[in-house]
Amino acid sequence: MNTVSPGPVATELWLGAGGVAATVAGATGRDPAAVAAQAAGDAVTGRFTRPEEVADLVTFLAGERAANITGADFAIDGGLITTL
Repeated sequence: MNTVSPGPVATELWLGAGGVAATVAGATGRDPAAVAAQAAGDAVTGRFTRPEEVADLVTFLAGERAANITGADFAIDGGLITTL
């Protein structure tokens, strides 16, 4: 079994009206757009992961070409977590 560990993804969960950015902003008195910009800026790529990038990774891992990959965790976070 493999796992996929996405960082911030450009979805309603992060960017929506009741999402993470809005919740953090409400708790800290900041603007949700500023919270989102900081979260994106903390990644090496400087942006949120797109939903289709996560879907592409999951599709690959579920396919025959990845049949011999086992026990791996795939972080798809734009370099937010800097481990090797």
